[in-house]
Amino acid sequence: MTAAPATIAQADPLRSAAWRDAERILCVRLDNLGDVLMTTPALRALKSASPARHLTLLASPGGAAVAPYVPEIDDVIEYDAPWVKQPTEASVEACDELIDALYGGGYDAAVIFTVYSQSALPAALACWLARIPLRLAYCRENPYQLLTDWVHDPEPHLQVRHEVQRQLDLVTAVGCRAADERLSFHPRAEDGLKAAAKLRAAGVDFDEPWIVVHPGASAPSRRYPLESFVAAVSALVDSCPRQVLVTGAHEEAPLARAIVDALPRRAFSLAGALGLGELGVVLQRAGLLISNNTGPVHIAAAVGTPVVDLYALTNPQHTPWQVASRVLYHDVPCRFCYRSVCVQAHHDCLRLVSPQRVAQAALELLARHDEVTAVSTQQEIA
Repeated sequence: MTAAPATIAQADPLRSAAWRDAERILCVRLDNLGDVLMTTPALRALKSASPARHLTLLASPGGAAVAPYVPEIDDVIEYDAPWVKQPTEASVEACDELIDALYGGGYDAAVIFTVYSQSALPAALACWLARIPLRLAYCRENPYQLLTDWVHDPEPHLQVRHEVQRQLDLVTAVGCRAADERLSFHPRAEDGLKAAAKLRAAGVDFDEPWIVVHPGASAPSRRYPLESFVAAVSALVDSCPRQVLVTGAHEEAPLARAIVDALPRRAFSLAGALGLGELGVVLQRAGLLISNNTGPVHIAAAVGTPVVDLYALTNPQHTPWQVASRVLYHDVPCRFCYRSVCVQAHHDCLRLVSPQRVAQAALELLARHDEVTAVSTQQEIA
């Protein structure tokens, strides 16, 4: 008879010892950049459990882009998984190559990180085929041999946790805890030099404070209306003058330009101009980020910059973590739809957030930020 996979309640000392001795761990996180960032406290917990531990991140190309800025990650493998939403068509050959690479990696264990709407079983099967001896994940149904360490998934029926807490709880099941639960994102020295050169070339004054506005998002359902962005930022800079740096991907340059052209004060489009580390530097020096719920929100949280998060109610788990923030939305009956496009076609969870409400939230956060900065400066002088 085949033994059942261990659950938290069934965990035994021998299995706990096996996890303590695991030196090469594969960390599977196959969705987006922001999801990887929200997993970094759990990665830190895994890493801190053993000084010799080596972590390899298996991620989508978008998620893998975070790896150079997360010191807890030692190595990265990129893979577009067919069981996760991806922009490219997956192939059987790529899956075969992945399993060969995982088998050759000599991993002692694998931790599969998922949101509660995803299944861990396809990744668990890949890890089983790659002969990785320890395999940990959340799962609702009995995974039988695919997982050696099975954590029953209580979400969303019994509880809903922040995504960061969900993943911290997962690794706690095998005895790994993080003393520091902040997100991890550390721009490199060269990112600072490159960002400074690009900002000066764009005309940004380094002696004057700035805020960052990020009006794009990969999913249409998570985009605050352009005219509302313009009205909110205009009201903000009328009351509290700041330079406005508008960021985004290259394809979002027209959107960024439309906001810059509509603002009455000094504004600069940096859409398509910044690398990921450079964006981290720009956010680190900003007094505030105003953004849709997307990757830069989590970068800002990691570097300690306050966030006004225009939070479409597509899911409940991804609010800014451990940073001063205002999460703005209009409650709707269709909340937590997990849709990339608003099926109701009204976008009310964002559309009905008034620009005045956004500006007021921004003013409150800026006042608090300026107060903290002034105190820190006085302490440094003293």
